[in-house]
Amino acid sequence: MNDHDRAEHPGLRPIDDSALTRESWKIFQIMAEFVEGFERLAHIKPSVSVFGSARFPPGHPHYELAEKTARQLSDAGFAVVSGGGPGIMEAANKGAYSGRSPSIGLNIQLPHEQHANPYQDIGLGFRHFFSRKVMFVKYASAYVVLPGGFGTLDELAEILTLVQTGKTRRIPVVLVGSEFWSGLLKWFEDTLVTEGTIDEEDLQLYSLVDSPEDVVDVIFEYYEARSFEPSAEEKKRLMEL
Repeated sequence: MNDHDRAEHPGLRPIDDSALTRESWKIFQIMAEFVEGFERLAHIKPSVSVFGSARFPPGHPHYELAEKTARQLSDAGFAVVSGGGPGIMEAANKGAYSGRSPSIGLNIQLPHEQHANPYQDIGLGFRHFFSRKVMFVKYASAYVVLPGGFGTLDELAEILTLVQTGKTRRIPVVLVGSEFWSGLLKWFEDTLVTEGTIDEEDLQLYSLVDSPEDVVDVIFEYYEARSFEPSAEEKKRLMEL
């Protein structure tokens, strides 16, 4: 926009060229996060992304459930990917770290709450939530979602939306803890379906279980008649995430 345009639109502020330059250079930082993530995670297959609150300490029942679940997934041959921080993320990495398969943390820089836990065979650092979220989806054979807050709900809504809209392949989405999740799932059924904001068939996009054994069983039952490796069509979708 030139000076004449600005004169005709006095409410517009002048462009800060230094700020624009900083924004442009951010593109390279974002590219670097994607490149490192693709290079380090592409060969970690099959993997399961595990989510849950950062606020549950060791000894809490949800922490213990996450650790046991991750250990069973790891021993069953799945690399376990978490957000890399404390709470259920730490429990998931700890369980996987003591198992047969790799423990992976996708760490995010936050003003509070987040610090990398020590139970990671592979740890990646991210500044941007959106590049980190792509890594959770791109190589996952399943999502396991334990009790959590807004961040956990964000990841749950993200994968359900991507699957619902066909932007990613269908994978098992396993919610763990019926007492915790039943109220939300009832709201899905009684309100979202009733109001027509989702279809009744969308309620089949997830499973609800209570034990580590059931988590593993749900995932293996899903892949009983299909490969963990994405099909050619599914790979094309994943390239367009």
